[in-house]
Amino acid sequence: MASKRTSRKRRRKRRAPREEDAAVRADAITRGYSRSRAKEEQARAALKPLRPGERPTAVTVGAVAATLLSIANLVALGFGYDASEDAVSPGSDFTGSVIAAVILAVVAYGMWKARYWGVLGMQTLLALTLVFASLSLITAQSLWAALLLLIIIAAAGTLFWFLVKAMARIQMPERPGSQRTS
Repeated sequence: MASKRTSRKRRRKRRAPREEDAAVRADAITRGYSRSRAKEEQARAALKPLRPGERPTAVTVGAVAATLLSIANLVALGFGYDASEDAVSPGSDFTGSVIAAVILAVVAYGMWKARYWGVLGMQTLLALTLVFASLSLITAQSLWAALLLLIIIAAAGTLFWFLVKAMARIQMPERPGSQRTS
């Protein structure tokens, strides 16, 4: 037994990192970082800035969806839909519906005007929707509920994905000599 312990200690000593190994690893990390930066620069160069008044398709789809959801929320409230019956926690269904409708309307306005904050707000709402729908899928009580949640996850995830590139185009710096009004 003692001989095995001795040989393990010797192997550990042989494997100890040397200064040359650290330098080689640092060099590899630097090369990897440089390649990554080059890919990022290439992707940025491929993006075309928005023309004045232009709005990416994904942003338009998001603005229309937010508007429709805001209106649907108010219509449901007008017809007396009581969300507190379906919810776990009690609360004012009127206040919650109005706040949700206002938030969706503000996000829809910002996206319609192709503002970065509007798209970022929509992505925040989509991310929350994805998280809550995924967690709700765990406790789905019927096949219909599970299917509906999967459709919501697919739609929200797809829109989220397409809004990423749109956000990059919206936040692009202006080209020299171009005039854009905010």
